[in-house]
Order: sequence, then structure tokens, then C-alpha cells
Amino acid sequence: MADVPQKKYTPMQFPHLKALKGLSDAVLDTHFKLYEGYVNRTNKLTESLSGLQLKGEAAGTNPAYAEMTRRLGFEYNGMVLHEYYFGNMKPGGSGQTPPAKLRKAMEESFGSFENWFTDFKAVATMPGIGWAVTFQDPRTGWLSNHWITLHETNNIAGFKPIIIMDAWEHAFTPDYKANERAKYVDAYFSNIDYDACEGRLK
Repeated sequence: MADVPQKKYTPMQFPHLKALKGLSDAVLDTHFKLYEGYVNRTNKLTESLSGLQLKGEAAGTNPAYAEMTRRLGFEYNGMVLHEYYFGNMKPGGSGQTPPAKLRKAMEESFGSFENWFTDFKAVATMPGIGWAVTFQDPRTGWLSNHWITLHETNNIAGFKPIIIMDAWEHAFTPDYKANERAKYVDAYFSNIDYDACEGRLK
């Protein structure tokens, strides 16, 4: 069997994320380390699975191969969603309303920016561990808000993440108590970079 090409990800850096309103540098530093863990485990799992392939042990009947493959989606999405999340914030944000293209997409999908905003906040404050995400349907251009449990459950196949908020408690504690996610959501939106989000649109 030919050698399997080795893929290795390097953690992205977000030096601009300092002095965010309502989110301390200490919480962010811890969050960056957690994100790096997802990158490292993605690399390790990929390496381990490649090793099994080289040994001819890549089989659905191999429990080690099967469980590592299932785990890979959790680690990969943990890496990628964090990159979207960090990438759509900046100190002070980009204003209270999105630029024209993104706002138009929200209006065409929800009737108004305010409707989108209310719906997103409703999703973001639901009980559970996971993510609140505005996705775009690449076929229609429509936007829709979704809850992703953990990192991998409820991702919409082929849809593009446009606005991503980490709703795990590690994203906001100890700045806020575990039952104060709504305050964290407000802090998140005071730092949201709508220009970066608009750049993700089709």
C-alpha cells in the first residue's frame, strides 16, 4: 500500500483579540489553549488513522479504527468552529448593524435584521453545550439559525457558517456565571465583526 500523505494543521493565531468588551483576556487565553488542543488532537487522530491504513487495518470491523474515525468529526469541528468564532470578533466590533450585503441577506431570510437578531439570541441562550450558528444555504443564499450540539451534531451538510458563537461555558466563565449566558451573548455582540461575517457570504 502506498504511503498516506500526512496532513498537519497549525493552530491559527488571533493577536487582535485583546481587550474585548465583556470578555477578559484571561478567559480568551484559556480558550486559545483549548482550541490548540482540538488542533493537536485532530493531527494526532489523523496520524493514528493513517498508521492503521498503512498496516492494512482500516476496516469498519476494527473497533480502534471505527471509534477514532467517529471521534475525528468532534475534533475537526472543534478546531474549525473555534477559528470561525475567533475570526468573527474584534475589539469594539464593527457597529450595531451589519453592512449592506449581510443585512440584505438577513432581511430576505428573516424579514428584518431585528427578526434575525431576536432569533439568533433565542438559539444562543437555549440550554445545552454547543454553538449558535447562522448558516447560508449555498443554493438559495438563504440564512438560517441553528444549534450545534457539542461540535458535530446538527451541522448542516454543505451550508456555509456565516456567524458563529461558542455557547460552551468555557467561552464565558469565570467572567460570567454558568446561568448568565445571556450576559455573555450581549458581550459577544458588542465585539462582533459583521464585516468578517459578510466576507463569508456566497
